[in-house]
Amino acid sequence: MKQLFIGLCVSFLLMACANQSSTEQSLYDALGQYEGITKITHQLILVIAKDERVKHRYKGANMSKFKKGMSDYVCAAVGGPCEYKGDNMQLVHAGHNYTNTEFNAIVDDLILAMEQCGIPVTTQNRLLAKLAPTYKDVVYQ
Repeated sequence: MKQLFIGLCVSFLLMACANQSSTEQSLYDALGQYEGITKITHQLILVIAKDERVKHRYKGANMSKFKKGMSDYVCAAVGGPCEYKGDNMQLVHAGHNYTNTEFNAIVDDLILAMEQCGIPVTTQNRLLAKLAPTYKDVVYQ
């Protein structure tokens, strides 16, 4: 009888865990869908504009185009309904010779922008994990 009870408890816990993971909010929804992603991108632009480490990289850039492209890219990367129509990340960053320090500064800026937009740390980490593979397409050593 004791073994049956323990077995039922274990089964119940496993089912509860399975239900929890299937009800986890999509990353697209957790970021606030396209409106939230655009808000984060806008805040990122404001943070970059004050960041002495990287702001010179954006001098003369079309920030409206950057905002739309970045928002669409993130939206598509997190499983949203968007279609990113820009060039691939390697082509976008080719010839700029971004350093590890600059890449890390942009990551810091993105984290700060997400914090300022009230994005929970767990959601921030989920987004950063989706974007991390682009490192090899941005930083040329």
